[in-house]
Amino acid sequence: MATTIITKEQWAESERFIAKLKEDNARFAIKNGRTRLAHTETYGCQQNVNDTERIRGMLSEAGFEFTDDAENADFVIYNTCAVRENAEQKVFGRLGILKHLKETHPDLIVAVCGCMVQQEHICEKIRKVHNHVDLIFGTHALYRMPELLYRTMQEKKTVVDITDSDGSISEDIPILRDKEEKAWVSIMYGCNNFCTYCIVPYVRGRERSRKPQDIINEIKELVAGGTTEISLLGQNVNSYGKDLDIDIDFADLLRIVNDIEGVKRIRFMTSHPKDLSDKLIYTMRDCDKICKQLHLPLQSGSDKILKEMNRHYTKEQYIAIVDKVKKEIPEITLTTDIIVGFPTETTEDFEETLKVLEYVRYDSIFSFIYSRREGTPASKLDFVLSDDEIHKNFDRMLQVQNQICLEKNLEYKDRIEEVLVDGVSKTDKNMLSGRTDGGKIVNFTGDESLKGKYVKIKITNPKQWSLEGELI
Repeated sequence: MATTIITKEQWAESERFIAKLKEDNARFAIKNGRTRLAHTETYGCQQNVNDTERIRGMLSEAGFEFTDDAENADFVIYNTCAVRENAEQKVFGRLGILKHLKETHPDLIVAVCGCMVQQEHICEKIRKVHNHVDLIFGTHALYRMPELLYRTMQEKKTVVDITDSDGSISEDIPILRDKEEKAWVSIMYGCNNFCTYCIVPYVRGRERSRKPQDIINEIKELVAGGTTEISLLGQNVNSYGKDLDIDIDFADLLRIVNDIEGVKRIRFMTSHPKDLSDKLIYTMRDCDKICKQLHLPLQSGSDKILKEMNRHYTKEQYIAIVDKVKKEIPEITLTTDIIVGFPTETTEDFEETLKVLEYVRYDSIFSFIYSRREGTPASKLDFVLSDDEIHKNFDRMLQVQNQICLEKNLEYKDRIEEVLVDGVSKTDKNMLSGRTDGGKIVNFTGDESLKGKYVKIKITNPKQWSLEGELI
């Protein structure tokens, strides 16, 4: 297997099929008096969100319009996640619903793509159990979607492409983003870490970095279109540049982006602790546009479990990094990922994780109960704790962290924060919502015309999961 750089000739072939789809959609519109509608759903990480933006970009170029309701769609596509079993079960549930929908709407085209179907056993399950699915393609065939969709529509049979590869990079795929003021920008793809619980390297391929100039060009185009907040994206951004033939690392790239006129905020994720350098910490400290927010996955506070997870750091090394970050950037907002119930985890191991939570005092955590992934080394291990014990530990951890979240947020009382307004709040339709530099959610009363703008908010009512305030 080898990393593939999609050539202009290969992308030209995809563009040829985009043109064919556009012609077919034009004929459909004349015959039916309406445009074909596509419905997209995304499961999983921000990389999947970014991939869906590319899928939507190609569909838009091909003449599709979009609907939020699958029942109104002519084409439904699920971009899937393989990291946890729960995400897979949601997709299977949705496919079951679509089977009944397709009985009344036989021309409906159903597609499943992404990490989940890159696994051969999942692909086979879909073909056998959900034979109403028309198109299946994996992470490495994203750029070929127009051709695959056209074949599905013309041949009236299921088309499958789960080509195995170390991955590919294409700089030409059009992107249709949901928000103008914010944008995800992938700087690299894949992962080389092979944590024993994780399926990502097997479905996303090996690490491959985009060229700096391609990243810069994309950001400049975004800024020209009104984007002010850029989030740099990679499975492990700290590894950026290691596979390039030029002397550049992630800290260097951040400084370059920081100098781009029109960019106001820079975020990034995800950072692997083993690769977080002093150079990166100093860059975050010194660059005015880099948000003072760091997501640094811990996964476990037990050295034994960290070793069995193949994480390549100890609890002491992790804490030393956190201490240095807090020293250099006192206002930093810290978040993390934690897995509870790794097969060999004991209650004593879990207690070590609680100690790290209480020491670091994260602003928030993303916590999960371990999910066995077929094909990973950890999937062959036997569990030490019972399911009931694991769930009790998980609940204990949430109780500890919830209290920390509340105490951290109470520190914001009467502070004045600059907030980028996202729009109407998801929790209160009478309020607007946005985020601080540190990523804190702030709800406040204001006019919807403020969407996409930066405003000053005085925090009046800190809550456990968010802050409330008033415009000043």
